[in-house]
Amino acid sequence: MTEALANLEGVTVQFDDRLVVNRVSLTVHRGDIITIIGPNGAGKTTLIKTVLGLQRATSGKVSRAPGLVTGYVPQHLTLEATLPLSVRRFMLLSGKPLADCEAALARTGVSHLLEASVHHLSGGEKQRLLLARALVRKPDLLVLDEPAQGVDINGQAALYELIRELRDELHCGVIMISHDLHLVMAATDKVICLNQHVCCSGYPADISHDPAFIETFGHQVAESLAVYHHHHNHQHNLHGDVVAGTGHQGACNHEHH
Repeated sequence: MTEALANLEGVTVQFDDRLVVNRVSLTVHRGDIITIIGPNGAGKTTLIKTVLGLQRATSGKVSRAPGLVTGYVPQHLTLEATLPLSVRRFMLLSGKPLADCEAALARTGVSHLLEASVHHLSGGEKQRLLLARALVRKPDLLVLDEPAQGVDINGQAALYELIRELRDELHCGVIMISHDLHLVMAATDKVICLNQHVCCSGYPADISHDPAFIETFGHQVAESLAVYHHHHNHQHNLHGDVVAGTGHQGACNHEHH
């Protein structure tokens, strides 16, 4: 059995009288890619912050592997608009050496932006910068909140493939939130459907048949996912443009039958 990086047992998070997460149990092992899906207000961000230790559980048990190193990619990068900040400076705020920062930027495909202003980056560039900032820590557990936020459909596919590659290279665990259900089904090992509590969980191929999934997302979504196929025949750059031909891993052509 692979190493358990984080484990939640019957975790509840409550803000005053509002129940946000209700008796959730989950385990993230090294090598896992677990994706949390669910409607707005389902408690997804609160749950991953609890995994990270950024949010205290009201009840239940949270345990993490000793010495666990985490990398967190938040949903939004909020910066003071009048504060000048280059990509170089943003990366150095991690406290890591410049060489490590440059290597992380290169791995996520944005090393050419080292001297660019963070304020002027596109959605795809910003997400890859945030991923590089998490990557420079060499995390055991990579946690991503809507990593493809603000990225077009082809750029999303490339970003999810990069996350899979990083999982393999770092031999880390990955837990992420996503609304991109079709891409999630191709990019993840396990899906957890959350609506305060765990409605259902399992392998992507099975989850779309679960009555709780159908109740949450509707028959139309469930039926389209049930017949979804994922093929690799070209590559995208971080802007979503096709840059290579057939036979390359890390790219995709999406077919709905």
